[in-house]
Amino acid sequence: QVQLVESGGGLVQAGGSLRLSCAASGRTFSDYTMTWFRQAPGKERQFVAGIRWSTTSYADSVKGRFTVSRDNAKNTVYLQMNSLKPEDTAVYYCAAREGVILTGSSWYTNWGRGTQVTVSS
Repeated sequence: QVQLVESGGGLVQAGGSLRLSCAASGRTFSDYTMTWFRQAPGKERQFVAGIRWSTTSYADSVKGRFTVSRDNAKNTVYLQMNSLKPEDTAVYYCAAREGVILTGSSWYTNWGRGTQVTVSS
């Protein structure tokens, strides 16, 4: 098991930037695939980005705007979000699993509580 705590959410205008962080504790952080999901009101939780070692994966809707990275020395994964749009508004969740990056939320059993991102037009 790994415990996850997200931070860095907030209110930003369209076109702005935010950086989310997810701090992990528990088992060896570097062994985990770390992934960001988001969930807007009334919608299903959707994959945003994931990272395993140096391999990254992105949802088409965020490619070229978002960047996922990790610092294994700090047990932290980041999501740099640029050129934000109102449709990026959601609660963003950090998730962890052992194994390859998978985009379905049901594959993940380790979740943070989420951080709210609101993008105003």
